[in-house]
Amino acid sequence: MKAPKIIRVILKDQAKEAYEMLCKVVEEQKSKGRTNSEEIQLLKSINKKVEILKYNQAYGQGIAKEQIPKGLDVDNLFRIELTHYWRMIYTIRTNEVEIVSFILYIIDHKEYDRILGYRKR
Repeated sequence: MKAPKIIRVILKDQAKEAYEMLCKVVEEQKSKGRTNSEEIQLLKSINKKVEILKYNQAYGQGIAKEQIPKGLDVDNLFRIELTHYWRMIYTIRTNEVEIVSFILYIIDHKEYDRILGYRKR
């Protein structure tokens, strides 16, 4: 009988920086008594989606291969919609032992459009 694969979610590069900055902003807001700002809602949304990814790696919507930016060097890319039109972009890598979702970007909709080459009509 095969052992179940280990499942991990890792924030990388821009996503890690954005998450850490958001945590600092939220911590400061909460210290001043704020309980429901846009940043607090966004952080809750990110944390909720990360928990979902730990159980369902293919939760996000697939991005077409031709839309994947050349510089990313990934075979697959997914997006998850967050609150306030933000997006989380991730890739999945797997081997015999584990499945890892690497979150690459946590960005607003305008930056999402720019990275994936979408243009306004």
